[in-house]
Amino acid sequence: MLYHLNFHIEYPADMSQQDLFTIWAEEADAALGAKKKGIVVDLWKCVGMRRVIAIVDVPSPDTLDQILLDLPIMKKHGQHVQVQVTGLRRYEDFAADVKARLDS
Repeated sequence: MLYHLNFHIEYPADMSQQDLFTIWAEEADAALGAKKKGIVVDLWKCVGMRRVIAIVDVPSPDTLDQILLDLPIMKKHGQHVQVQVTGLRRYEDFAADVKARLDS
């Protein structure tokens, strides 16, 4: 199953930029490792924002929930991270479905 993940990372006043970067560097290693394994299809950092967008391919919503809970940024900074999750359907499958509906 494909999911679009939209991470918004808050930056509390009592945290140094260095501390945030330390956590984010660990998260980056985990994210790029997941990309090499094929779990992360691709990911992007939004320019000028503490926002990351990812497309992931996991077998179930349960698996996605478990992965999210185990992310370094969630373990060390989770109270300051908001994640919006959207399930995705391959457009080719949708297009075939629409065409089949026209034929029936």
